[in-house]
Amino acid sequence: MKIPEKGYYYHYKHTEDSINNYAYEVLGVAVHTEEKKHLVVYRPLYKNTFFEGEDFCARPLDMFMGDVLKDRKTFSRFVKITDPKTIEELGKIKEDMYKN
Repeated sequence: MKIPEKGYYYHYKHTEDSINNYAYEVLGVAVHTEEKKHLVVYRPLYKNTFFEGEDFCARPLDMFMGDVLKDRKTFSRFVKITDPKTIEELGKIKEDMYKN
């Protein structure tokens, strides 16, 4: 079973408008206690009314690791961010958003 590494990821909807647009921090993988399904636990690094008041999100592992089809092109739903400068900037954003 392939699981995502902890770290920062961009959702396929990310645009260059902002460094943290559709950016997330993956915290780990959990197991649903009833269904025994794996869930990726993550948190957004941008303000969004959908996530307002929520610090953590979860998505089924297969969905997180899967592909999406958009405009007849296939994309990974989430892509790990490896650029050190981007990681540093997202770390600062994370610290500011989640001070507790």
